[in-house]
Amino acid sequence: MTGGRLELQGLRKSFGGVVATDHVSLVFEPGTLSAIIGPNGAGKTTLFHLITGKLPPTAGRVLLDGEEITGLDRRAIVRRGIGRAFQVANLFPTFTVADALAAALMAHEGRTASLWRSFPPRDIAARAEEVMELCGLTPLARTISAELSHGDQKLLDIALALALDPKVLLLDEPTAGMGPDERWRMIERVHKLWAARGLTLVFIEHDMDIVFRIAQSVRVLRYGAVLAQGTPDEVRRDPAVIEAYLGAEHGL
Repeated sequence: MTGGRLELQGLRKSFGGVVATDHVSLVFEPGTLSAIIGPNGAGKTTLFHLITGKLPPTAGRVLLDGEEITGLDRRAIVRRGIGRAFQVANLFPTFTVADALAAALMAHEGRTASLWRSFPPRDIAARAEEVMELCGLTPLARTISAELSHGDQKLLDIALALALDPKVLLLDEPTAGMGPDERWRMIERVHKLWAARGLTLVFIEHDMDIVFRIAQSVRVLRYGAVLAQGTPDEVRRDPAVIEAYLGAEHGL
């Protein structure tokens, strides 16, 4: 599935007197690769929760390809084409990689009644194999998901999201907890997946070297609001971004 156009219009989320997301309006064009950065507590993950329906917005709208998806339940949002990585190993800790993907696919399609009759069905197994190959997980197909390395569990999370054929894929810190070499291997894999599928991909990341290496555009949040947006070069030269977040090390 090719990428979709994701539009956020005046998204706001408050928890009592605390404003976590403050009238965020952004557009992510089809097939683009975008990063969201900002200090801890800037509202980045809350923004993903609002897009995916995990949290209801206090105000504002989310549109996918011009159709409003605000207020839909999480499963309906996934079916419309918004994908987000999940902790698959936690959902299926005793399943192999192949079976965890197959079980997730069957659950997504409402075919859980046949889980234990003939598992997995041929069509589901074929789709799981395709996604494993795309994600570089084929050599680990028979490995128990809970026994995977941290990096491979992250890849399995992404594989699940891809298996559901999203138009827009959201990744929240895909390299978190990894060493330097593993981080770069992961981000190279993410870049290849984006290019192969033509997805609209939006990722949250704290490693500025990664952000400025692969993102086509960067959005900066601070105190829940959009501080700046533009190309990596524009953002890294923005005096407000340098002062609020990047510092002299990454600002130019």
